[in-house]
Amino acid sequence: MGPLAGLKVVEFPAIGPVPMCGMLLADLGATVIRLERQQPAADLGVERPLKYNLLLRNRPSISVDLKTPDGARFAMELLDSADALLEGFRPGTMERMGFGPEPCLARNPRLVYGRMTGWGQTGPYAAMAGHDLNYIALTGALDAIGRKGQPPTPPLNLVGDFGGGALYLALGVMAAVYTVRSGGAGQVVDAAMVDGAASLMTPFFGMAAAGLLNPERGTNVLDSGAPYYDVYRCADGKYLSVAPIETRFRKTFFDKLGLDSDIQAGDPRAGWEALRERIAARIASRTQEQWCAIFDGTDACVAPVLSIAEAPLHPHTRTRATFIDVDGVSQPAPAPRFSGTPSATPRPPEPVNSSYEQCLRAWGWPDTAIAHWRGNPAVGPAA
Repeated sequence: MGPLAGLKVVEFPAIGPVPMCGMLLADLGATVIRLERQQPAADLGVERPLKYNLLLRNRPSISVDLKTPDGARFAMELLDSADALLEGFRPGTMERMGFGPEPCLARNPRLVYGRMTGWGQTGPYAAMAGHDLNYIALTGALDAIGRKGQPPTPPLNLVGDFGGGALYLALGVMAAVYTVRSGGAGQVVDAAMVDGAASLMTPFFGMAAAGLLNPERGTNVLDSGAPYYDVYRCADGKYLSVAPIETRFRKTFFDKLGLDSDIQAGDPRAGWEALRERIAARIASRTQEQWCAIFDGTDACVAPVLSIAEAPLHPHTRTRATFIDVDGVSQPAPAPRFSGTPSATPRPPEPVNSSYEQCLRAWGWPDTAIAHWRGNPAVGPAA
């Protein structure tokens, strides 16, 4: 069920963006099998109980010892009928294990080989370890995020891992699958978080080239420099997001706030700090709920800043079912939405090998092939 029903993907062991990409494809209906290590890797990523490791939802996993001949053969037989492969090792690792693009594409010329790294497959940093913060630091993204006079602010790991990583890997894989289904050959997709994060910065590079972006963070319209694009504390300690960039929306905002609508006459930056103080004082005079009652339904571009606990309870997200409950865990629903091929409700993360035979049947393997591997110490559950 979903627009990617029928797509078959093998996901090799990884953390962060590769599981996110696997989740996105599975949420949209792809049949994804995760290959897990037989012995979990120590000190890798952020540990959490399986039930709450939501990036692993919606797809089964099989433990495989890829360093053994039997484990390697099992994985290759899965890849023989796969549409795509997802891997997130350092450059050269898959080649050393015998799963580089050359042998995989030789066996399955239609395979889309999706590679996810931080620094990319080439370059002086390619072999170095790193994390989201490092990748966005190299692209200009991190330097641009933060307040005036303050150090750059780490924006969770959304920009590198997930925005510049998982989403670009998913887009690249599906673009290559489209090529295959249009008569082309399989190919390698080199998705690097440093490249994806740089791509996300495209409009800001354009603004900088045009002289429209001040190089000092926290002094531009979209980085907290403008008083009408910021967050403000309410009387109850909660916050409002304020973002009326356009003049007509700003007029509505000032009217609802109770400030003069012509307050921005003349040089728009000349009175930014004085205006910020006036806005802050007004917003501090009422609670977040009181302000929502004033701004909701208007074009003032104001919304409450909600916590993770509060977000699923808001009337808008509840009406749209933006968040759903799966196995007692509140979580974001699959996105985007499709009118003709809607996604099914995700299945919760499941223990490794818990649906070993069922997932191989769903992959298209006959019972004889499944029986052949049953009890093999290199693959799946212990005999």
